[in-house]
Amino acid sequence: MTHIVIVGGGHAAAQAVTSLRQNKFEGDVTLISDEPVLPYQRPPLSKAYLSGDLAAERLPILRQVAYENAGVTLKLGLRATRIDRAAKQLELGDGEVLPYDYLILATGGHARRLTCPGHDLKGLHYVRTMADTDAMRAEFLKAEKLVVIGGGYIGLETAAVARKMGKKVTVLEAADRILSRVVAPEVSACYQAIHEAEGVTVLTHQMVTEIEGKDGHVAAVLTEDGGRYEADMVVAGIGLVANADLAAAAELDVHPMGIVVDDHCRTTDPAIYAVGDVTWHHNALYGRDMRLESVQNAVDQAKVAVENMLGEDVVYDTLPWFWSDQYGMKLQIAGLSQGYDTLVTRGDAAARSVAFFYLKDGVMIAADCVGRVAEFMGAKKLIAERVPVTVEALTDESRSFKEIVTGFLTA
Repeated sequence: MTHIVIVGGGHAAAQAVTSLRQNKFEGDVTLISDEPVLPYQRPPLSKAYLSGDLAAERLPILRQVAYENAGVTLKLGLRATRIDRAAKQLELGDGEVLPYDYLILATGGHARRLTCPGHDLKGLHYVRTMADTDAMRAEFLKAEKLVVIGGGYIGLETAAVARKMGKKVTVLEAADRILSRVVAPEVSACYQAIHEAEGVTVLTHQMVTEIEGKDGHVAAVLTEDGGRYEADMVVAGIGLVANADLAAAAELDVHPMGIVVDDHCRTTDPAIYAVGDVTWHHNALYGRDMRLESVQNAVDQAKVAVENMLGEDVVYDTLPWFWSDQYGMKLQIAGLSQGYDTLVTRGDAAARSVAFFYLKDGVMIAADCVGRVAEFMGAKKLIAERVPVTVEALTDESRSFKEIVTGFLTA
């Protein structure tokens, strides 16, 4: 009987289990995760779970009974240590050797660590795993002065939670603006204004040089320009490193950014697939290779991998999309904005109800929507269809966006 082994503990791993059974796969399925808990949602870790508004029992993507009903063997708290491709076997940290017919690597990534002096002090935290948030929550609830290193999603979401709880928060960003890797300067300015209005101090061009300690605990963050920012606690959100070591050791093709897969989510070994945050893949819509850190990518790649393992011929060509919750507002991003030549604004950034549309040669390639669900949904259609659009129509708020989209699609 065919045996499929899944390595991972996030959305991609859980979706692979779901898709296998939905596609009537009747063979054996084993899921291995080095975390001692069921595969769980990661987005709440820097938001509702950190604040305590979401209980631990609500984090799992599937309940224990779902795995039992699906006949899935769970091996939690165990690390996969070696792939023997010739023998089609996976070795585990406890010495067990598992045979496989197909192997799915949904190994995700780990938080990039600081290396400056003081990087090993207590009170410096990262947000990637449930254990990370568990380890910091008690201290977070008591802390009065929080310094966040990094102005990306994780840093800003953590800052928003901290301000909601009345803490003094300083965000230090090394680049010239927050969210610089993913949005236009105008969107960065919008979000910086929102955070500052909520009481966060946002400082850019800040290169951290040292974490100053007192009695083995963080006391302040020092920057290259001589700045010193006192802190009871420091949270660093400076990026994700793909967990590709297992694949690299097995001599699969591995890019510095992740495990290389084709448009069927296959690695260079036809019996091994990789899905989710760990993959380096080609995006046909944008014509370039990339690694995406998103739930959507993890879920959709897992679906594609399973269908191909089961004999279908399915390619991964889904439009990337993302979201972030801050201060009760949802930022929804459709597509990738790199390479745009025109930015169109619909709505009022000051009122926290605005959509930013990225155009290239008169065609929409991405959209950032704050409190604008209709614009987000419509933009996804326009981006996928690559139809010409006009600035005049996109900014006409006398018409519903649904009506505008319909007009473009039927022109």
